[in-house]
Amino acid sequence: MATLLRKIGLIRLHDRDTEDPKHHQGSLKGSKGNQKNNANKHCQTANDTNILSTPEIKARKLDQPKDKQGKDAKERQQTGGGGSKATSASSIPPPHRQHCTQVRTRRLMKELQEIRRLGDNFISVELVEDNLFDWNVKLHQVDKDSALWQDMKETSTEFILLNVTFPDNFPFSPPFMRVLTPRLENGYVLDGGAICMELLTPRGWSSAYTVEAVMRQFAASLVKGQGRICRKAGKSKKAFSRKEAEATFKSLVKTHEKYGWVSPPVSDG
Repeated sequence: MATLLRKIGLIRLHDRDTEDPKHHQGSLKGSKGNQKNNANKHCQTANDTNILSTPEIKARKLDQPKDKQGKDAKERQQTGGGGSKATSASSIPPPHRQHCTQVRTRRLMKELQEIRRLGDNFISVELVEDNLFDWNVKLHQVDKDSALWQDMKETSTEFILLNVTFPDNFPFSPPFMRVLTPRLENGYVLDGGAICMELLTPRGWSSAYTVEAVMRQFAASLVKGQGRICRKAGKSKKAFSRKEAEATFKSLVKTHEKYGWVSPPVSDG
């Protein structure tokens, strides 16, 4: 029996050694191909988290039936998934927006305190509906030798009222400022109460400017531009509007960007 088993074993070894070598090469190629395919599958699995951001996949998703798209969108909202709609609905602003709000708040609180400490009663501030970013500013004084000051006395006008709103990225962008009352003529005050001053534009603005400094510059420009209180019947009672002021300001900025701003002489300050 042992002799028979040894013979059988020798026959099997002989058959294996005499097999076609091409058969072995094919087997080796097959195993290598399987290894390569497995490696590719591994790479695809590793990239699954990024593949949806490619344009090809986005286009493929758009080709899906509307019912499926709606179902997918609903599932994303339920799970808190991405999407501009879900993001906009969130009550928590992004970090950079939070930072801008903090900077703007600290700056305006500081400026309010400094204005209230002024001893010359030059300006006073009231918050519109307790909104720190929306001020009504009363300008109580202009040059007492000016015709505008005389108009204020004759018409019993105690102050010139302006509205100042501060954008999200203040103080790195200028506030929007317009005259509310009384209705003024000239003095670089235009339709709607818009104010023609370069420092109120992105090009002329500096984050170092304070509200007080801007108001002093405005008071000087009123006198320099020979501003007067309008006393014409009917026209003097017509209120300025914000919409008109914004349109006028946008137009004047575009004009001055094209043709430049005229700088006053050094002697004029």
